Formats: sequence, C-alpha cells, structure tokens
Amino acid sequence: MTDRQHVEEIEQVLEGTQTGRDSFVSASWRRCVEVYGMDPTRRDPAHIVTESELRDHRKQAEWMIGAARSSLLSLFRQVAGQNYVLLLTDAKGVCVDFFGDDLFMDGLRGAGLYLGSNWSEDLAGTCGVGACIVTQEPVTVHQDDHFGNAHTTLSCTAAPIFDTLGGLAAVLDISLLRSPMPKRSQNLAMSLVTNAARRVEMANLMAESRRDWVLRLSSSPEFLDVDPEAAVRLDGSGRVLGYTRAARRLFPDGGAIIGQRIDEVLGLTVDDLPDLMRDRPTEDRIIEMRDGGALFGHAIAPQAPRNITRMPRGAGPMGGLAGDDPAMSLVLEQAAKLARIPVPLLITGETGTGKAKLARAIHMAGVPRSFLALDCAGLSPEAMQRACQGVTGPSTLLLRRVEDLPATTAVALSALLDRNDSLRPLATTCLAPAQLELPRPLFHRLAGATLRLPPLRQRQDLGWLVDRLLGRRAPDDMRLSPSARAVLLGRQWPGNIRELEQVLDVAIALAEGRVIDQTDLPAPIDATASAPAAEEPLEEVMEACGWNMSRAARRLGVNRSTILRRLRRAGLQPSA
Repeated sequence: MTDRQHVEEIEQVLEGTQTGRDSFVSASWRRCVEVYGMDPTRRDPAHIVTESELRDHRKQAEWMIGAARSSLLSLFRQVAGQNYVLLLTDAKGVCVDFFGDDLFMDGLRGAGLYLGSNWSEDLAGTCGVGACIVTQEPVTVHQDDHFGNAHTTLSCTAAPIFDTLGGLAAVLDISLLRSPMPKRSQNLAMSLVTNAARRVEMANLMAESRRDWVLRLSSSPEFLDVDPEAAVRLDGSGRVLGYTRAARRLFPDGGAIIGQRIDEVLGLTVDDLPDLMRDRPTEDRIIEMRDGGALFGHAIAPQAPRNITRMPRGAGPMGGLAGDDPAMSLVLEQAAKLARIPVPLLITGETGTGKAKLARAIHMAGVPRSFLALDCAGLSPEAMQRACQGVTGPSTLLLRRVEDLPATTAVALSALLDRNDSLRPLATTCLAPAQLELPRPLFHRLAGATLRLPPLRQRQDLGWLVDRLLGRRAPDDMRLSPSARAVLLGRQWPGNIRELEQVLDVAIALAEGRVIDQTDLPAPIDATASAPAAEEPLEEVMEACGWNMSRAARRLGVNRSTILRRLRRAGLQPSA
C-alpha cells in the first residue's frame, strides 16, 4: 500500500466505511484525528524522552523491570536471530527496558525501538504499545495498521502486564523493523509475548507474597508446578490480597476481587491449602469450581521472616562462589559460620552445582588442617585405610558422592570416624538426605548439618556467573553477543555449573573473532537421551533392583515417592 492509499483508507474510516481493519485499529485511527488532531501524512520522528525523564520513569518502574527481566531474557532467547526487538514500557508508554541485536542498533534507534521512546497513542498514533494501553488487551499492529506513515514498515505485537491489584503496570512489546506482509505471520509472536507477560505477572505476585499463601492454578497437571496459568495471593483467613490477570475469570464480572474469600469462588477453604502443596502428586491436587468445572492447584505456604546477613562479595574463600542470589547468599552465610566448628557437614545438590568447591571453601575458611578427598564410588575399605594412614592431626575428609559408598566401606568408615575425633568429614551427595541408604550410625556421623546448593536454573545470579567464568577462561577482550547471552541465560542447565563451564569452553574455541555468537554455542544436552533405563518396564526395573525403591528411583532418575505412586497405579508388588 502506498502512502497515499494509506491516507485515503484512514479518510474512509473517518467517514464510517468498514475497510476490513481490526475494530481496535479503526477506533484508534478515529481517535488520532478527532481527539489528538494528528495528520497521517506527516512523518514525525519517534518521541524520545530526555535522559532525566527516562531516569525517573525507570526508577518508578524498577520493581517491574526486576520482575520482567528473566521473562524478557527467555523471550529474547526464543526469537534471537529473527531480528525481533523487545520493549518493556511503563503504563504511560515509555520504554524502560530493551533487548535488541547490536547489528541493527542504528535502525532500531531511528525507528524509536529503543530505551526512552514514548509509544503512547496520543504521541505516536496507532501502534502496538499505545493500542495495548487503551484496550488493555494483547494486540498486533502490523505495518499499515499504524496511523503515521513513518511507522508503516513496523510490525508490533504487545501484551499488557497487570499488577497484583488488577491495574495496568506495563506493556511488553515485540517488534520487527521489517516483516512478512500477512498479519498472521505474527501469530507466534502474539503467543510468545502473552505467555511472557503472564510469567512476569506471576513472578511479581510471588515476590510480593513471601508472608502470605499463594494458590497457583492450572487446567493441566503437567504444567502446574512449572508454568501455571493463574495465581491468587491469600491471607490467613483465605481472603484475596492479590491476583494475576488470568485469575479474574474465577470471579464474577464487575465484582470486587480484593478482599473476597476464596471459598466463595472455589470449592476449598484456607484450611485445605496444605493438601495442595508440592509433596502430593499434581494429578491429585484437584480443585472443584462453582460452575462444575475443575482446576489443579499448587499451594505455597507463607515463608517465615528471617534476617539474612549477606556475605560481602569477594569476602573470604566463599566470596567468589555466588553473585547476588538470595538462596546462595544464605547457604554461604551458613557455611561460613559452620566452617569455624568441627561439625560434620552433608552438602546436597544436583550434579554440577559446585558441592566439592563449597566443601573446599569450608575447609579453607575453618581452622588450619590437612585436606584429603576420596571418591566413594567403588571405594574399598583397604583403599580408604591406605589413603587415611598418613593423615595426622586435625584433618578434613571430603567424601564425594557418598550415596555410592559400598556397604562394606560404610562400616569401615563409621569405625574410622569413631576412632579419629580430629577427622572432620564433609560429604557430598546428589540425593536428598532422606534418600541416602547408609547405616544410621554413619549417617549421623556425616550429617551434623546439611547445606543444599540450588540448581543453576533457580539462581538469580546466572548473568554474573557467566561473566565470571568467561573472564577466567577467555582473553580479556572476548565477549558474548546479545543473542548468545540470551541463549545462555534461558537454558535449563541440567548439568548446572559444570555444563555451563563446558559450553563456554566450546564456544571460546569455536568463535572466529572476539565475539561469541549464538552459532558458536553447542546445542543443549538432552538429559533424557542418556537415560534408557527410564524406558524400561517398571516391573523389570523393580526386579533388577531387588524391589528396592530407592535404587529403582536412582536408576529411573525420579523420586522415591514417584516409584511408589507408579507401583500403586500399576498394582505391582514383589512376587512371593
């Protein structure tokens, strides 16, 4: 469509003619002329706020920027390489956060797809952000849907983000400088941006709800614990304190939501919430709705308030193990205190989370003593005795993967620790303490206190860790492209820090220049590909494991409770 044809169609809409445009586009065109006095023939540049104004907007939206950052990174990872740019605007339409490719920065700045641009409808005319603010619904404003001729090459898909009281807080927009002609080409962009907006709302509600109950809801049990559709925040009497946008459908249209009791809209009371916590199978956590339907629920109990003293970054042997992550900060704070006393410690966490590194840091932070590390897999009593023969005086004994300790060696180790009070054991395991099959006397000699390292996918300092590891492994002038960084920050990392280190080593070797691009990163490891035992019939697995549920759980890579649940469902039991 030429500029002249575009202007003529706007004139037709003003005269009341239906031209086939989406109704919200036609309504916006009329506002642009009749309310804002705009001229579609003008090619006005993007409106950019001053640096001082941008600082004010960003300061006011700081909480939303923090809540949205992870979702924006994940979204940018999904569209990296497709020339999309992501904008997070406040409720006034000012862009307060931005993700785009360095290669297109000049074009993005010129089009206003950058920090500080104001996309409110009264300034920019019909556009994705402006229409989203007015309609408070997800929209796609595609090419000549835009009012001004200066923007008719753009395609903008935007979704609203609401605060926990139901007010519009921000808009998440995904845009293209150039796009295919059919508007339906942006259907995937619409799906991605609406899902990302929902996750931002969820993250914000969770951050506000640490001292209250949270009820997360899903129509499918498979996604309940990992990606629920809606959530409400409840006080101790079951009254609603906050909610995500998707939870509005639970309540009568037009009625008040804040302060309403949850048992007025769902078939449960606050006393039923403990039955919906994560220790029960998701398929059993069913909530009846008043209209006869059903949802699956996940209840999260209030967290007890605690005063956490953050470790200064770079302080002592543990200062370099984490950035600004609350869970890791708490673990390291506890570890620093426990390092000063000779209590035995059990360090748990998934493979590759840094258990051995933490054990060495604890050793270094404690009183001076010698250090001995043993791998428990296949360790014989004789080999253990030989390794410990030369150890004299106060010593630290690191026992790696204590779950693999042979039974005969477990007995010998228990006797060794009974004889030598100056030997402090630090044991690491990938299992939860309750899953360890150790003689009880030995277990209590190893687990004076337990420290659990969170998996990498749950840590909030992944960006810091990427930069730290890259700085150690690569030349000083090597860096990551925005798309490569987004990919790294969006992966699940089943191998945790060890996998991240290996990926960076490969990328550094493959990079042609000083910039690591997305194409230099090795593909994610499919953790299921190396687990053929998980495909074995359950009865055969149980027979092979002597009907020991803990061994079967380790073989299949699931929890012991999952094995028990599957056995009951299949009606299986040991043969007489």
